[in-house]
Amino acid sequence: MSVKKLAVIGEGRMGSGIAQHIAACGIPVVLDGISEQSVSNALGMIEKNYARNVEKGRMSEEEKGRALENITITSKLEDTADCEFIIECVYEDAQLKTGIFAKLNEICPESTIFASNTSAIPISTLANGCGRPDRLVGTHFFNPAPVMKLVEIVRGFKTSDETLNTAKQLVAELGKVGVVVSDTPGFLVNRLMHAFRNEALICLQEGVATMEDIDTAVELGLGHPMGPFALNDFAGLDIGLSAAATLYDNFKDPKWRPNLMVKKLVEAGDLGRKTGKGWYDYTSGKKELRTDIHF
Repeated sequence: MSVKKLAVIGEGRMGSGIAQHIAACGIPVVLDGISEQSVSNALGMIEKNYARNVEKGRMSEEEKGRALENITITSKLEDTADCEFIIECVYEDAQLKTGIFAKLNEICPESTIFASNTSAIPISTLANGCGRPDRLVGTHFFNPAPVMKLVEIVRGFKTSDETLNTAKQLVAELGKVGVVVSDTPGFLVNRLMHAFRNEALICLQEGVATMEDIDTAVELGLGHPMGPFALNDFAGLDIGLSAAATLYDNFKDPKWRPNLMVKKLVEAGDLGRKTGKGWYDYTSGKKELRTDIHF
């Protein structure tokens, strides 16, 4: 089934990025947020991103105009009821996500497919109480969503073949590369990434190298676009901590235990680029080393 109209629930960086890409692909999308102001701000950011693409020759003014016409913003969940495929993209909290799906189940036709952009929470967990577990699937986009090619397509225990195939077709139509993964905590990429990040933290704590040198070594030695600490800042320390907690809570394996320094930084409100400080300090407008982090 080819999807003609989508909705994205959540106007944060990931939600607005997914909506931006969907609209640019020529598909109408409803972007739902917690308030009229917040979703209006998200639309303003999308427009700035399109304008930047025009400046760099990635799209024309006409394409920008058509893309913006494809976006409808709202703060009322009911306005998504006529969408065929709805992607939930709110904070990594299972109770919050299942509550949204329960509400959507009441207002949407039985044919509507629900998807979650969760990066770590099992889809079968979110299916509890959603009312249509056969029509729930994971579509985990990566940040920044308009640029990153990969989407993890996660099949829950009760996800139907039809739902999975629709998700695969949609991902392909969006110009992304989908990989189907089993419904395990952290799925594939986050399990690999968190194992890698945990080892980087151990190397830092053991004094093998400085944080900056670890990032440089990973970039230049392994060919990664960002080292593990810079990437953690880019994605958000709170998001990474939540994913690590999900892995630990489900597997009960000490190797997934959330790092105490990460917890301290999150508790202090230092979440990375979005707050100005994380592993690095961005308050001057550029990335600088911090001198106040001590293990």
